Amino acid sequence: MVSIERDTFSHQTLMLRHFFRHFPAGEIPDDYYDFLAGHITQSELYARHPVAHAHAAQSALRVSLGADTHAEVRRIIGDRLAGKEQWVLVGGPPCQAYSLVGRSRMKGDPDFMKDEKHTLYLEYLRIIADHRPPIFVMENVKGLLSATIEGKSAINRIVRDLQRPSTAIADAPVDLAYRLYSLTEEEMAEGEVDPRLFLVRAENHGIPQARHRMFIVGIRSDLKVRPSILRKMAAPTVRDTISSLPAIRSGLSKEKDSRDAWLSAIRQISSMNVRGQLNGAAYAGQVARELRFDKLIEMRSPRSTSSTRYVMRRPNHDVLRSLYDDRLTVLTLHEARSHMASDLRRYLYAATFAQETGRSPKLADFPSNLLPDHQNVEEGRSGKMFSDRFRVQLANHVSTTVTSHISKDGHYFIHYDPVQCRSLTVREAARLQTFPDNYFFAGPRTEQYHQVGNAVPPKLAEQIAEIVAEVLDTIRGGR
Repeated sequence: MVSIERDTFSHQTLMLRHFFRHFPAGEIPDDYYDFLAGHITQSELYARHPVAHAHAAQSALRVSLGADTHAEVRRIIGDRLAGKEQWVLVGGPPCQAYSLVGRSRMKGDPDFMKDEKHTLYLEYLRIIADHRPPIFVMENVKGLLSATIEGKSAINRIVRDLQRPSTAIADAPVDLAYRLYSLTEEEMAEGEVDPRLFLVRAENHGIPQARHRMFIVGIRSDLKVRPSILRKMAAPTVRDTISSLPAIRSGLSKEKDSRDAWLSAIRQISSMNVRGQLNGAAYAGQVARELRFDKLIEMRSPRSTSSTRYVMRRPNHDVLRSLYDDRLTVLTLHEARSHMASDLRRYLYAATFAQETGRSPKLADFPSNLLPDHQNVEEGRSGKMFSDRFRVQLANHVSTTVTSHISKDGHYFIHYDPVQCRSLTVREAARLQTFPDNYFFAGPRTEQYHQVGNAVPPKLAEQIAEIVAEVLDTIRGGR
């Protein structure tokens, strides 16, 4: 097995997890948990277990795919395969250029169409051409369905190239061909492919998040086997997933933070005539009532902005049960961001609104004196763009998509509990992605958020891996 990652911190995270997975289930050394608890450093952990560290260093490689590394990557994969025929290629090109948010931000950039992220899938295709995997799985964002390359459909071009790599790779074997399959549709046509069938909605398969991504499964045309599809499974809610994590408050930025200063900042909302500014909206009375000063005084707000207290639960849901680890002595990565006082009041209003109405507010639902001072606010209020600038993750629903944008600010990821008045922590985002609590992300907090948002949910990946394993078993049995 070999994994290739170009980003420094993502590679460090990957290395640590490969180290973890070197040990059989139930035999993870106590030293790993001491590292999570901060009792020993990562260097000390690796030094105490040199065999596991060497295994991780050999299987988790930091390499940037591109023309300059073609020969190196070909050699690495060839050496690891050593003639094996039953194996799988899993991956996906960087997807920022295909995401809807990424495209909106790069609109008008004259170099957008030249961006390498448009054609990095060719590096993936190069590996296919070089090594002829019996099966591959390629993942990418939903925005790929509407993206274009040089004015033509990106997904149609990618599907064509995956079916016949020689159409895009000049020296690819002309006899190399793949049949492409959906992970959600059994009746997918063998010939002409509707790209929309590649869309996987994670919430339909037990993931507590409305994450819609493209997954293309390719099986080499000489192999007479087709994959099964993902089974349907009800997903747990946001509350089910993160409510056992300790309540913490946000910090206060741009001024000295203390609990008293934080309380004073959010309580100022009670003097803003919320009810009057909502112009008789149906929800005005109930929302304004919860934001009265006497109500806010009674609010039992947390004292700390972080917590390492680990609460062990044994949920009924299979996906949630797998997140907990009874050997953990501390909780990691559960530290709240700091926010400006004005944003704290917006978060308090938004979470209270969601609690009372069962939906996240649009900008049109905000009192005028809580609106941000942005140039496009009026367009947002009219519903033309970014009308959900402040988005609450509703307690009784699955979350919205946890994206890499969570590394930028918390406006799209507001905690459902008004008492905490904050955005989600790294650990909460990781839980919504179904990372187990013993999974550690390297780097500063911004990089940790970035890694979580870019990942495939592990419990979805596990279900896909089971399908792939069935295909490999069939191939092995047929030879």
